[in-house]
Amino acid sequence: MPSITEFSVPINSETENMPGNKDNDDIAVVAKEAPVTKERVPATYTKYSIKDPGVARADVAVSIDKPNGDQEWASKVGDHSPLQQHILFWDRDNDGMIFPLDTYNGFRELGFNVLFSVLAMLIININFSYPTRLAYTWFPDPWFRVYVPTIHKAKHGSDSGTYDPEGRFVPQLFENLFAKWDSDKDGALTLWELFDMMHGHRCAADPFGWGAALFEWGTTWLLIQKDGKVYKEDLRAVYDGSIFWKISEARRTGAGWTQGFGLGGDGFIGGEKIY
Repeated sequence: MPSITEFSVPINSETENMPGNKDNDDIAVVAKEAPVTKERVPATYTKYSIKDPGVARADVAVSIDKPNGDQEWASKVGDHSPLQQHILFWDRDNDGMIFPLDTYNGFRELGFNVLFSVLAMLIININFSYPTRLAYTWFPDPWFRVYVPTIHKAKHGSDSGTYDPEGRFVPQLFENLFAKWDSDKDGALTLWELFDMMHGHRCAADPFGWGAALFEWGTTWLLIQKDGKVYKEDLRAVYDGSIFWKISEARRTGAGWTQGFGLGGDGFIGGEKIY
C-alpha cells in the first residue's frame, strides 16, 4: 500500500508563495488546480500553541487562547465528552435525559421568548430524540426525550466537524473556522461570515443537515453576538456548554446578559429577566 507521503503535495516554485504554504515545512495546504484551497486556508499555526491540535479531546474544548481548555469547567464536567457538555445545561436533574419541557425551560432561562422556545423544543426533541434512542431500542421514545449518553448519534451532516463522530472536540477544526472564514482576522465572525461558513460546509443532498446548521448557527448568533460578531472564546464556550450557565447566572444577577440580538437586561424578544 502506498505511504501517506506518496500522496502528499510538496511545496514547489508554483505553490510556495501561495497563502498558508510558507510556515508548513513540507506540507502544502494550497493546490494550484484547486482554487478553493487558496480561498480557504486552514489554520497552519495551531502546532505552536496547542499540543497535537489534530487529536480530538474527550474532556475539554481547546483553542489557541485556551490551549488546555477551561480547566475549572472541566473539573466539574470532564467525565462527559465536549458534545455532552454542550447539552448538560438542559439536563438539570442529571438523569441523562432531556425532556421537551427541559428544552423549553432551558431556552426560556437563556432569555428566549415563548414562541422561540417552543420552536426550539419541537426542532430539537422531534429530530434528535430517535437517533439517541437507537442505542437502547428500535422503538421511538413516546416522550421524545433526548438521551445525553448517546448524543453523538444525533451528529448530523453539513456541520463544522469540530465534534468528531464520538463527540470529542478537535482543536484544529475549531481553529479552521476562523482561519477560513474570519476575513478580517479580528478573531470574530460576522453574520455574513457565518452564512459563508454554513454554505462552505454544506454536504450534497443533505437538506436535514442544512436546516440543522441554520438553526444551530442562527441561534448561536442570536445568543452571543456582540457588535454583530461572534467572538472566538465565546464560541469555544458554546462548544463546551459553559457559556449557557454563564448567561443564566448573568440574567439572575446584575444588569443581565448584555450580548445577543435584542437581549440587554430583559432578554431576547420578550424573554423576562430572571431574579
